[in-house]
Amino acid sequence: MAPSDPYPSPPPSPAQIKADPILRNALRYTLSAKEYKTFHQYLISRSPSAIRKRALPPPKYAALVRTKDDYNGAAIRASLRVFIATQTSLELWELIKRSLLTRGKPQKARSKNSILKSPNLRLSLSLSLLLLLHRLLFRFFSRLRSNLLTKEAAPFRKRNPRISKSLTSRLAPAIGASLAGFALGVYPGDQLRITIAIYVATRSLEFAYKALEEDGWFVGKPWWWGSWLLMPVATGQLLHAFVFDRDCFPKAYGDFILDHTPNYVQRRPVSYPPTLSWPSTNTIVDSLAEMSRLNWPYALPKAPFKKVTPLTAPPRPFVSPILFPSTPTLPPSLTKLAPITSPAHPSHTFLSCATLHPSTPSCLTTFIRYILTAFPTLAKFFTAYYALFALPKWRQFVKEPSHELNALAKRVLRTSAFLTGAIGTSWGSICLFQNLFPRTLMPSSRWALGGALGGVWGIVDRRGGHGHFLYSVRLSIDSLWKVGKKKGWWKGVRGGDVMLFVAGLGVVNVVFENHREGMGAAGKGVGWLRGEELFSNVQ
Repeated sequence: MAPSDPYPSPPPSPAQIKADPILRNALRYTLSAKEYKTFHQYLISRSPSAIRKRALPPPKYAALVRTKDDYNGAAIRASLRVFIATQTSLELWELIKRSLLTRGKPQKARSKNSILKSPNLRLSLSLSLLLLLHRLLFRFFSRLRSNLLTKEAAPFRKRNPRISKSLTSRLAPAIGASLAGFALGVYPGDQLRITIAIYVATRSLEFAYKALEEDGWFVGKPWWWGSWLLMPVATGQLLHAFVFDRDCFPKAYGDFILDHTPNYVQRRPVSYPPTLSWPSTNTIVDSLAEMSRLNWPYALPKAPFKKVTPLTAPPRPFVSPILFPSTPTLPPSLTKLAPITSPAHPSHTFLSCATLHPSTPSCLTTFIRYILTAFPTLAKFFTAYYALFALPKWRQFVKEPSHELNALAKRVLRTSAFLTGAIGTSWGSICLFQNLFPRTLMPSSRWALGGALGGVWGIVDRRGGHGHFLYSVRLSIDSLWKVGKKKGWWKGVRGGDVMLFVAGLGVVNVVFENHREGMGAAGKGVGWLRGEELFSNVQ
């Protein structure tokens, strides 16, 4: 039996309630009648008597804020809550970073900007305006379309056939609401805004592809077809940018790669004298890039270096400093590698191999050793990673522990095998190309080819690595744009990231109109962005 209403008395009419219009609007844009009723029932009714006497009863509050149409009020309430929640979260995160994450580390002096120039404030304002404008524009174009389809608007349709056809299209409200994406321009044009624009654009293309797939555009595709095919292109571009244009490469991604390549990027030995210098990881990678520019020199001629160009240097094997200590073995631009190449195994024949794995002369042995060493480390990392994201599903683990643990173990093994093979193959391909290619063949492009070979390992995780593949693609798009802008391949357009965001939001809205069910949780987000669910709840 349904519980009885704790406030059965009929609500008074608005004429019986005298309230200041400013106060009435403030209350209306703060809490709806239904929300206030719940708030009063669970909090105010249990407060001290002094508070209960001064608080408005729910029927009186409902009559006070009641209007014929509460859609705009609901939109403003949601926008204000997004602003408050975002601003509070950002300030809390700044507090955590200052007090916990940077404890004991030298901190930069915080620049004193005005409140209006605060990035946190402008991000909160941008997101709240985006929500508000999207709801208002969607309703405006929906009503405009309905009015233009009436009989009274027939003369207008005859006079303006093209405009009428556009405004009466079923997709007109969806596309019109996407203009709210220009609110992203309120936030300063830094890396976060670019990341948001690229994310929305790639997600929109993903939804469009799924919609075409549901419509039967890709019937009969082979078993190997999938998003993993994007990985060779993405990893090829990323590895090339990592070696030659590290300033255009995501630092966190590069640190992750270097942390899991101890077999190829040599670390400073524990027993190495502290008074002697050792090349850093970035110096080693920069030296590999210099080898590419020098067309992968095998060794140095006995003549002075200033009289020899890279193209005229003879292709002699690597000369071991151990066997020939008086013979120079490094070009002047690579002398920083001397601590690594000087004790290298005498069996090495290539300078790059002596740099990547100096103590082991076999490239194949180094690759196998890397796989055996890196796989357990990555497996531990992804076990903790996936277990953390599996916490919300703890009820399923309690209900079917064996099934869920088996699925978790498979996911960890597939992802670990994919990344281990991808990183190892990308580095090991340099040794492979040194043995297969002439030194002047694709001296720098072989890095992109090696990264592409590493990306082929995505087929191992083709069923569960969709998110990782798209993440790499987004990083590659960002990196490629920066590299092209740096080298003058193209010029940036002011506000181009905002335009990209608006276009992506438009595609998402159009797909939502026709394939709402196929968008999953994102479809619920788009519905909330339009105010559909909230509007149905506030009536």
